[in-house]
Amino acid sequence: MNTIYHKNESRGLAEHGWLTSRHTFSFASYYNPQRMNFGLLRVLNDDVVKPSMGFGTHPHENMEIISIPLSGSLRHRDSMGNLHIISTGEVQIMSAGSGLTHSEYNNSAAEDVNFLQIWVLPKEKDITPRYDQKVFKANERKNKFQLLVSPIDSEETIWINQDAWLSMADIDAGQRLVYVKKGKSHGVYFFVLEGGAVIDGNVVHRRDGLGLEGSENHVVKADTYTILLAIEVPRYL
Repeated sequence: MNTIYHKNESRGLAEHGWLTSRHTFSFASYYNPQRMNFGLLRVLNDDVVKPSMGFGTHPHENMEIISIPLSGSLRHRDSMGNLHIISTGEVQIMSAGSGLTHSEYNNSAAEDVNFLQIWVLPKEKDITPRYDQKVFKANERKNKFQLLVSPIDSEETIWINQDAWLSMADIDAGQRLVYVKKGKSHGVYFFVLEGGAVIDGNVVHRRDGLGLEGSENHVVKADTYTILLAIEVPRYL
């Protein structure tokens, strides 16, 4: 089994005053040729945005863009006519497809917002741009993996234009979970949001990332209360 381990402290750092961003993979001014992607997972940014500040209107195309607020809320506006608030407990996805513009701002005038920005390369290019968001109940991932994003169009998950699956688990200390892959040739990138665990014998802590390939399932044992994100993607570009 092939293993890629990214310690929290090894991530790229961008400080812009209104924005503090940690980059797991090369992004903007952070460039590391050894950290360009994990298969079709291209971007995993851990962003903290100051009150009332944010990303002004800018374009995207042919990218699957997922936002997961960890604390606080975002105000989203795009060229498709969407104007939404995305709060903790929700997941947002945009299929940028043939092209769109959008903006994302902290919806609070008093508190920071912390959210993950995840980019996955698309399966089909130049599709009609698409937007979706959904609330996911935390009690449905208690000591089990809750599927958030999948290539299957259903009411339970958010659809993505790629053979990719995103899942989250809230795991009590000492509990053991098994993540079973959906695609045999896929890799899984685990990102520890809170706590710490041992995954297939690898010790990981808060905000560490661990990419694994070559096994059909992965065993997770939480050392303490742990919130874990699993991103399963086709491994090769």
